[in-house]
Amino acid sequence: MSSREVVVLSVGGVRFVTRASTLQQFPESRLARMVSDDDWEFKLVNGEFFVDRDGALFSYIMDFLRTLQVSLPTDFSDYQRLQREAEFYGLYPLANLLSQEHLLKPRVEILEVRFSLQEMQAFFRIFGSCSTTIEALAEQITVFTGQQSGQGWNSPFPSQKTLVPLPLERPSHHDMVFLCGTEYSAGDQFVARYVSIKPDERKLINGTNVLGLLLDTLLKDGFRLISTRTVTSDEKVECYTFERMKRAAGLAIMVNQTPGSSGVAQPRRSQVQKGK
Repeated sequence: MSSREVVVLSVGGVRFVTRASTLQQFPESRLARMVSDDDWEFKLVNGEFFVDRDGALFSYIMDFLRTLQVSLPTDFSDYQRLQREAEFYGLYPLANLLSQEHLLKPRVEILEVRFSLQEMQAFFRIFGSCSTTIEALAEQITVFTGQQSGQGWNSPFPSQKTLVPLPLERPSHHDMVFLCGTEYSAGDQFVARYVSIKPDERKLINGTNVLGLLLDTLLKDGFRLISTRTVTSDEKVECYTFERMKRAAGLAIMVNQTPGSSGVAQPRRSQVQKGK
């Protein structure tokens, strides 16, 4: 059978269509032998290979053969069953990876927002267990500064003067600090700081409004609010704690493609998924 030919499989009643070359990624696997008519257990019925196995789990087998990467849904739990299927098909590199569940299971990501009001300014500090999430959030948040005549905190619109973007303070890879509001400068002039959070285009100066937009942004990004508390009553520091399931980065397989190779491979982390 030519590597260009199409192969149809019926696995547990679920139909799959693929190329022969995809099934031959691992030459010593049973699927490769099936294509070569070398495995008697796989019956060819009406032009389709009939396989009496779990069709739903075989979709992950096919995804692995097509991408050479193990990337499972965050709610996936059938690691042992999928490992057993991989062993049945003779895909031992995949079975070995599945035996290391800790590499594949999603992890809980924690993010904490601390907020405090002091006179006409609001202070924000965001901590995250995942540095890539903090990096992505820092790219969404911009602080603008400019001079403003004595309307202070309650001014709903930015000054007509040019606003200058300010870099966020980054004490570490896992946190960021910024503030908004106004502070007295000279005469009737105030230094104003506005906050913009993409994709929202508004520039907000009121701390409560910025907090609301920030929390809404996190909820839309898949976080779940799990607690609120007051850290110190004297300074009125409020703390909002969020969590979400962070999907494990895909594990890719490097396959030795030399003729007669067993397909024994070493796993490596894929970079296709970032921050989630």
